[in-house]
Amino acid sequence: MVTEKSTSGVSRRNFLQAVGAGSSAGVMFATMGAMGLAPSAAAQPRPDSWVPPRGSDFTLTGRSAKKVVVVGAGPAGLATAYELQKAGYRVTVLEARHRPGGRTLTIRGGDSETDIDGVKQTARFADGIYMNAGAGRIAQWMVTMDYLRELGVPYEVFTNANADAYLYNEKSGATPGSPLRYRTAKADVFGYTSELLHHATDQGALDQKLTAEDKENLRSFLRSWGSLRPDGTYAGGSNRGYEVYPSAWNEHGTPLPGPGTVSDVLASKVGQYFPFEINWEQSMLMFQPKGGMDTIYRYLVRAIGSQNVHLSSPVTGVENTGGGVKVTYTAPHGRERQIEADFAVVSAPAGLMRRWDTNWGPEVDAALGEFAVGSPAGKIGLQYRSRFWEDDHRIFGGITETDMDLAHLWYPSYGYGEKKGLVIGYYNTGANARAYGAMAPRQRELRAVEQGVKIHGEKYRTELDGSFSIAWHKVPYVEGAWAFPNTASTGFKRLQQGAGNVYFAGDWMSEISAWQHGAFWSARYTVQALHERVMSS
Repeated sequence: MVTEKSTSGVSRRNFLQAVGAGSSAGVMFATMGAMGLAPSAAAQPRPDSWVPPRGSDFTLTGRSAKKVVVVGAGPAGLATAYELQKAGYRVTVLEARHRPGGRTLTIRGGDSETDIDGVKQTARFADGIYMNAGAGRIAQWMVTMDYLRELGVPYEVFTNANADAYLYNEKSGATPGSPLRYRTAKADVFGYTSELLHHATDQGALDQKLTAEDKENLRSFLRSWGSLRPDGTYAGGSNRGYEVYPSAWNEHGTPLPGPGTVSDVLASKVGQYFPFEINWEQSMLMFQPKGGMDTIYRYLVRAIGSQNVHLSSPVTGVENTGGGVKVTYTAPHGRERQIEADFAVVSAPAGLMRRWDTNWGPEVDAALGEFAVGSPAGKIGLQYRSRFWEDDHRIFGGITETDMDLAHLWYPSYGYGEKKGLVIGYYNTGANARAYGAMAPRQRELRAVEQGVKIHGEKYRTELDGSFSIAWHKVPYVEGAWAFPNTASTGFKRLQQGAGNVYFAGDWMSEISAWQHGAFWSARYTVQALHERVMSS
């Protein structure tokens, strides 16, 4: 256990809280490390162990295999079916859309999507080019990685943070043609933060909080972390990057001009982008399946058996019966059909469930209402005839952050050195996503390119070879990107109990909504609860 050393009644941890109040998470954590207060790896929380049901569970106990209908072929639904099959359950998966994966949607050349307004798009991407229109990255600690390895899905690094990507805050003074490199912005923010903290140790302000040894340790760390001069001032350095990088002989390189003043750097507001590097969800390394994120679900369908996964089969009713459940759905040929089973696991969006014919009662319906409105989010994939971001800008993967309504611009983490490539030209949420979603696809493209030109110049327009865009709140049978649960609410706890022979699963039924990890863990707990009930009966 880490213990606190107090001086004059004021702990070092209180000092760190003061630092954190006005600084990024990165400043806070780095300062903790310098003072010996950062928790060790051994002290970090560990995920619960998972022992899936065994294939011999029923045969050993003489029970007949139970039948389960799984509604939804997204991450939670397919993981539920996959895990139940291991114990000998007979599973049938009903999926409303024409493909599995849910919001884990990969668009390739020839793929078509029609939104709830009847607007149809068909991707004209070249062979080998794809767009992850939904889920796009996996942290190495996530259970999603376990499924990749278990299923044999090939994967590769997704570059989430790139020192040579750009930052472009137009509202804070950035002008077309003058984006700021991520490494430069970071060096300046860290440098001036270090300078201010370094000076604070000399002003007596910390005498009541730190010992003399503490202060010297902090100064030493700040000089290194912020690239300060011996006197504790910041004037830039090689960590900001170069206009011309060093080469050979006496070519020492041409430093970038600057930095600006501390006021300039603070006014740019670029520091807001750095905490995600150590955020527990986003920190590198991150990964992606080779060939597109939906590869995971092609492998899962293969493991479950494609004959057990019925696509284009939207459910319209789920009812508890005296002996189990009855699920009503529309088959691909348009006829209404019903299937009876012992149990149902429903992993559809909560808002859709409330439109079905059900008998699980007003209490469950009200609980589903807490998750009924999915957040809007949108993406556009821009295919280019050349990879000018690599050739001209030396950006290989990563994300450019902006304060414009396109929000984030993603560079591909695959196909390096190939002729063509695809950039995610915007990835936005909230009001910005709704504004783009209200546009026709061609208008979305024009708007995204108009803003991207400010960062990358005219090639962002002239090299464009086609686009495909998605507004998740307009995708049939999805109608939203995610719903963030209040895991302490009575409604959330009520849904965890299920309703008769009906259970619920989905990322929105987890502690980490909007990630495949949350959907998978929700499926695991649902399977565990259902299986324990069966084995104890």
